[in-house]
Amino acid sequence: MALNSIMASALSGLQTAQTSLTTVSNNITNVNTPGYAREIVDQSPLVAGGVGDGVTVDDVRRVTSSYLESANYNAGSAAGSAGIISNLLDQAQAAFGDPTQAGSYLNQLSSVFSDFTAAANDPASSLPRSQTLDDMTSFLDTTQTVAGTLSGLNTQADGQITSDVSQANQLLSQIAALNTQIQHSNGNGGNASGSQDAQSQLLGQLSSLMQINVNTQPDGTVVVRSSNGQLLTNGAQAATLSYTPSVSGIGTLSVVTAGMTQPTTLQVGDGELSGLIALRNNIIPGLQQQLSGYVSQAAATLNAAHNANTAAPPPQTLTGRNTGLDLTTIAGDFTGKTNIAIVDSSGNLTKQVTVDFSGPSMSVNGGAGVAFTPSTFLTALNTALGASGSASFTNGVLSIGASAATSGVAIADDPTTPSSDGGQGFSQFFGMNDLLTSSEITNYNTGLKTTDANGFAPGSTITLQIATSAGLPTNTITVAVPAAGSPTMQDLLNSLNAPIGGVGNYGSFSLDAKGAMTFTPSTPGSTLSVVQDTTKRGVNGPSISQLFGVGVTQQASRATTFQVRADIDANPMNLSLAKLDLPATVGTSVVALGDSSGATALAAAANSATTFAAAGDLPAMSTSITQYAARLGGDLGQKSSAADTAKTSATAVQTEATTRMQSVEGVNLDEELVNLTTFQQAYSASARLVQAAKDMTNTLLDMVP
Repeated sequence: MALNSIMASALSGLQTAQTSLTTVSNNITNVNTPGYAREIVDQSPLVAGGVGDGVTVDDVRRVTSSYLESANYNAGSAAGSAGIISNLLDQAQAAFGDPTQAGSYLNQLSSVFSDFTAAANDPASSLPRSQTLDDMTSFLDTTQTVAGTLSGLNTQADGQITSDVSQANQLLSQIAALNTQIQHSNGNGGNASGSQDAQSQLLGQLSSLMQINVNTQPDGTVVVRSSNGQLLTNGAQAATLSYTPSVSGIGTLSVVTAGMTQPTTLQVGDGELSGLIALRNNIIPGLQQQLSGYVSQAAATLNAAHNANTAAPPPQTLTGRNTGLDLTTIAGDFTGKTNIAIVDSSGNLTKQVTVDFSGPSMSVNGGAGVAFTPSTFLTALNTALGASGSASFTNGVLSIGASAATSGVAIADDPTTPSSDGGQGFSQFFGMNDLLTSSEITNYNTGLKTTDANGFAPGSTITLQIATSAGLPTNTITVAVPAAGSPTMQDLLNSLNAPIGGVGNYGSFSLDAKGAMTFTPSTPGSTLSVVQDTTKRGVNGPSISQLFGVGVTQQASRATTFQVRADIDANPMNLSLAKLDLPATVGTSVVALGDSSGATALAAAANSATTFAAAGDLPAMSTSITQYAARLGGDLGQKSSAADTAKTSATAVQTEATTRMQSVEGVNLDEELVNLTTFQQAYSASARLVQAAKDMTNTLLDMVP
């Protein structure tokens, strides 16, 4: 071998060893650098004329595994979603308190029912009455706190989504910018590993926010797509994400994909954004709906018992709540009998009007019945009351009063054939003697039948939004109230359920025997919300969503609207703890202050069967208030526990995925020290070969005369 070939081989060995030593040194230096992938030197022999002529460095490359990186990204997404859901559900559970503790929120009503039992033992005393009202007020105040916490979690989720979207946009821009650097470096024969390491770290951060698919191109750049293939980065182009919150509907994520101009709905797959969207659009509203259902049905149960009672002495005037309906329709839908009594200050009967809706007829003091029609009900009632009292109906509210300042009004249904509309007695339906009042319609048992006029202005619209169980929007549909030629409730249901122009492809609305309208989705877990509702029943009446409680937001808003009736709150003796003693003749006692039968009935309401509509992931059920509270607490506890378990599992999977990826891509100091020794020896060997070639050259030169 010629001396110059020996020298060239030795020099190539020195250069290759030097490059290898530099690479090992760089690996050791970055042993704790996040996102750093170790580098190795690819080398091959130099061959000239079929003879070895040294060694050359082909490439200094990062050691990566696309499979392990993908697994790590997916694990990061799952951990991000599970972590945020667990965090916010823990806060929600803390708001409700520990159900095993007597003073926790879901046990507070038990104290109220115990107070009624105490009041039954001493109905003439104001002390047990005051205690009852104090505990009732405490329950309503705590309801405000719990509802406020849930609302705050929704606001918190909105804020975090906005922050995450901003961060995702920044990460996508940085990833796209690094694509340009990587392409430039690799195109000019440089080393782009530093840029690729930085990009890998950014991709890991992005994967915690949303599920991504990453494809590395031959030039070293990456193409990033969402879980369903939406293009997020392509070369130097980056997509732009945006978030649109909604007060009544669902919050939506959209994306203008790389290279496009029109936004589309973003499918985040998994990740923190997915968890936040599920919380914001599904989980938290479901909890709000459950809370509202619990409080509303508790109020309805207490009001049902209170409406069957009377104060002693009865108040001069009983004024109901806004039913949202017209009196003709209501009177036409009632069946059974009720009694309206005018009672003097001593509790003696002055006048009794018996209304038989099944007749329909009215009789005074047990006399012959006088027929009436639904449209003449109010006139007939005023005629029957005569000089003793009067009745009025304005803006959906019925009011009945005694003429004399010393007289009062009491109402009681017939014990054999009680009046009923929408599953409620006469006084309860109109809210004539409610214990808990609200400025909103909170009882959606309207009593309407499919043959009744719907009463909504023809052509007015309601815009509905359908979402998946994960809170992702499916479609937004605007439904118009049918024309005047199709006036019935069945006509309205047909419009709502139409496959075209309605929600027929996603579920169906129906009207049950109590006049409650419900939506049953075709896909279990799907939700319906109201984006806009311009409908009105009659003049300045309620909208479809208000009257029937359409949409989770409308239903959830009820929880914080209740308060103890003002006159009862001001004077506990106005609490109705007695019952009207009928049948009786004029002049006999029908109301007594010492009567505790009404208090006993209020205490027993704790265990009476109540129908709860489906709310969140709790199905419709018939159970007592106390049992529903236990179910609600158990469901929330199960959700929170499952979320904690999912978080622990996802974190463990993420740790394992990271460990496995690091075992391939990470720096092993022991391995690098072996490599360091090996390359040092290779360098020394090449250096000795250089020295040998030098010595041989000098010897040859010395031989020349």
